[in-house]
Amino acid sequence: MLLDAGWKQVHKIRKQMEELELPSSIGELLAEKVEKVGDKPLCIFFEDETELTYKELNIYSNRLANALLELGVRKGTHIAIMLPNVTAFPIAWMAIVKIGAVMVPLNVNYTAKEMEFVLRNSDAEILILDENGENTFREIRQNGQFMDMEVIVKGSKTDPIAYSFEELVNYGNNDFIAPTKVTLEDLCNIQYTSGTTGFPKGCMLTHHYWLLMAKSATYFTKQRIENFLIQFPFFYMEAQVELMMAIFQEGTVYVPKQASLTKFIDWIRTYNIHYCAFPEPIMKSIPETPLDRENSLRFISAYLYKGQAHIDLEKRFNVVGRDSFGMTEIGLGTHMPEDATHMVGSGSCGLPAPFRELRIVDDSGRDVEQGETGELWVTGPAMLWGYYKNRKANKTSFHGKWFKTGDLARQDENGYYYIVGRIKEMIKRSGENISALEVESVVEEIPGIVEAAAIPVPDDIRKEEVMCFIVLTEDKTAEDIPPEMIFAHCTTKLAAFKIPRYIAYIDRFPRTPSDKIAKQLLINNKADIRSGAFDRVENKWHP
Repeated sequence: MLLDAGWKQVHKIRKQMEELELPSSIGELLAEKVEKVGDKPLCIFFEDETELTYKELNIYSNRLANALLELGVRKGTHIAIMLPNVTAFPIAWMAIVKIGAVMVPLNVNYTAKEMEFVLRNSDAEILILDENGENTFREIRQNGQFMDMEVIVKGSKTDPIAYSFEELVNYGNNDFIAPTKVTLEDLCNIQYTSGTTGFPKGCMLTHHYWLLMAKSATYFTKQRIENFLIQFPFFYMEAQVELMMAIFQEGTVYVPKQASLTKFIDWIRTYNIHYCAFPEPIMKSIPETPLDRENSLRFISAYLYKGQAHIDLEKRFNVVGRDSFGMTEIGLGTHMPEDATHMVGSGSCGLPAPFRELRIVDDSGRDVEQGETGELWVTGPAMLWGYYKNRKANKTSFHGKWFKTGDLARQDENGYYYIVGRIKEMIKRSGENISALEVESVVEEIPGIVEAAAIPVPDDIRKEEVMCFIVLTEDKTAEDIPPEMIFAHCTTKLAAFKIPRYIAYIDRFPRTPSDKIAKQLLINNKADIRSGAFDRVENKWHP
């Protein structure tokens, strides 16, 4: 195996991480940084014109932690948070972890049914939300549910017995001493992953998990990163990871109310952003201009970029972008080293992350030969404890110390890993397994196509056929990018049996609460999924 520049950088990072002594808890990390950069802004909510310095976050979270103790919170108490991108979210999170309690983030877009499931499944005893969340919670309480739950409301509250978040934070003792010592292996979050076909599963994550993952991510680039853009909601993993990365780097996070395609590049320029996540659909949706290279970016997370799109990204914005593979369950599994410039455009997600071992196995759990495709298994310290109150998922997701990712992967002759697709999304046509991700990647290479979603269509002869839904950029129509153009491109990149039979155009994809494409909704949306699609075999549009 060739020991190239990427492997050399990985070995160096591993050695640095092995010699590193992590803080004993997230609260201790924040306290350390307050001593060094207390007056520096940590969180700037620029659309609200509010901010938190390191010292202010520490003081406000201390006050809230003391108030929570008076409400009976102790180490191990589960506290749900249903808040948008406002100062209250990091304050509440830090208060909870300082006590040794457990945060349960709730998506602010949850329906009453979804909210009720997570509250019940997580055994949350206290709920922190704003007035919008209070309206949703009121629907649940009308049925007599959670009547004894303590509620803390940020902003105007309608429940007279609910506590005011502002009152709890603006008064009280600025100092806090935890009644029980908080350690690395104490539970910190129950983070719910949104399944596309069923109820979400609660991943039990420790202080060690967060500290190790965030610190590992700071080694992705050798450049100094101070200004981070968090365009995702705080209840998502990405936002929480970036906040932790910023604290380690003694940096500042810039936080909008919500993501915006039209404002994204302006935010980067206005706030001198050094790091952000830059998903491929965002790049494709933003019109190209001569000013694109004039930015402050130093490194970006370019996950799941396909081939030429990755090359175009770096050239267009004059920035280093690297892919990685991670899951809520495992944290970081792989990352592409900054020095592996020869891998740009390869589609690889990189090499094993620090403290992670990887295997690729067949259906029997035996390691496959290098270059062959199998399921990716991961092990290492500081992964999830397990799924909260979900014996079935815990039984099926682990094999001894190994976590089964459910992703198909392969490893090339130089040790680099490639994600082939989700096992559950494989399309079975005439005995052949077709990766939906592979089909989508090829289709998305066509300029003017923002996103594609490949799904199976039942077929009497083939068992399943491939159908591909297409979302175009705003300036393109189906006449500009007709099915024949898509088929012709696929012919040059895919084996004949993988080429989609059906093409359908859609304005936007339905999404899960975690913003994944809800493919099951696409499948269930019509009595005949082929309705409105072009059929390559019959050369016609289905009515």
